[in-house]
Amino acid sequence: MSIAVCIKWVDQRPELDAQGVPLPIDDRFAGISLADRAALEVALRSGGPVTAITCGPAGADRALLDAAACGAGRLIRIDAPGDLDSSSVARAIAPLVADARVVWCGDYSTDRGTGSVPAFLAAELGVAQLLGLVDIVDDGTTITATRRLDGGRRELLRTGGRAVCSVEGSVAVLRRAGLAATLAAQHAAVELAAGPTLSGGAGGAASGVGPTTTRPYRPRARAFAPPAGQTALERVRSLVISDSPSSHGEAVTLEPAAAAARILQTLADWGYSID
Repeated sequence: MSIAVCIKWVDQRPELDAQGVPLPIDDRFAGISLADRAALEVALRSGGPVTAITCGPAGADRALLDAAACGAGRLIRIDAPGDLDSSSVARAIAPLVADARVVWCGDYSTDRGTGSVPAFLAAELGVAQLLGLVDIVDDGTTITATRRLDGGRRELLRTGGRAVCSVEGSVAVLRRAGLAATLAAQHAAVELAAGPTLSGGAGGAASGVGPTTTRPYRPRARAFAPPAGQTALERVRSLVISDSPSSHGEAVTLEPAAAAARILQTLADWGYSID
């Protein structure tokens, strides 16, 4: 079975200029994230044939040709807008990696950075997902990986079946392609696959549904009273010095519904507005 790697080609500049006007996509400033580069390197180290896949406009071919220069044997671009929602991207990718033993992904891209495509892809394929990986050993049949958890903790994962794995950018440094390989990659064939559109249709067919764009949730800013004090020093001290006791994490065991309610209540207590 083959190895697949999903990479996302995006314009790495801010979406808006200084006047708040959307910037047009410029290939000169586009590329893939460090996490995607690490995923490509991990896939290449597996020793098997590697299929590199991206979803985007024609400019995304650049990312695939760079992957070919590093060693990817098959290149596929799903022809679609670059700002599709994650679930649509995963549905488009799933049929193309249905026979892959493992699909490697970066755990974030350089635009929205939600890291949700691997989760949607694993659900579409009906396989396990290993995410947040910081160390990986793949012997060709079993993947043993270390996953980063909050609070400096680690979790050891092992799977002998098919899986979608997302890695952090620190896992590996992408090899540097040689001159001969770089020149040869300029003539590599990129397979073109029809993809969904912003209107929600598949293969370019519109369904009449309006455009959908997924953005990471950002809580509203919290309001605080102005710093107290007559002098600048007193106001600075009121900002940086607190007499309140340090808070510590609290371990609770709840059923899913009660846990969700507890999380929402805690966020509300902290001053976040929950819609």
